Amino acid sequence: MATSTRPLGGSRAPLSTTSNVAPNQTLYISNLNDKIHKPDLKIALYTLFSTYGVVLDVIALKTMKMRGQAHVAFRDIASASSAMRACQGMVIFGREMKIQYAKSKSDTIAKLDGTYRMPSLRTADDSSSGATGTFAPLPGQKKGNEEDEEMGGSGPGLGSASANPNGGAATGGVEAHGTKRPRDESESEQSDGDVEMEVDDDD
Repeated sequence: MATSTRPLGGSRAPLSTTSNVAPNQTLYISNLNDKIHKPDLKIALYTLFSTYGVVLDVIALKTMKMRGQAHVAFRDIASASSAMRACQGMVIFGREMKIQYAKSKSDTIAKLDGTYRMPSLRTADDSSSGATGTFAPLPGQKKGNEEDEEMGGSGPGLGSASANPNGGAATGGVEAHGTKRPRDESESEQSDGDVEMEVDDDD
């Protein structure tokens, strides 16, 4: 008879006491050995949990806040639930895993179901100054609207707007994609001096 490293039967705590979070596709795993290298831990968790269903992602970070913890995202809730039931309390790398449903949806799951929202790149300083969609100036550039006024309102880094020599819309000094650049005079002079290649008959 096989021996088990976790308690059997009714001695295991019911799932409802370990987590007050509704079942979802992402499992939160804690009490992992933080001495294991991150790639090894991710491979081991992927290998273990992929036997219960399709694993979309394994997130294991080595920051101070996330040491010894991981998230495993499954394709469906049934796979996540069966993996949680089967692996709760299992010993891996010398530590007994504690598994519960994740409190928030994984980015991988959100991208799949179309609810993913990119985290805001703005800081608290940007929102308090009232800046909306502005970028930091490059070295040697002036800030904000000063440059726009000097450049004729053409935007940072574009210079003054000028008409496209090909008769198209103004591009502000930046060559548009898909348009042919005008030929320089020096190039056209060289092509006039070219002599047509002679064809030899090998008869």
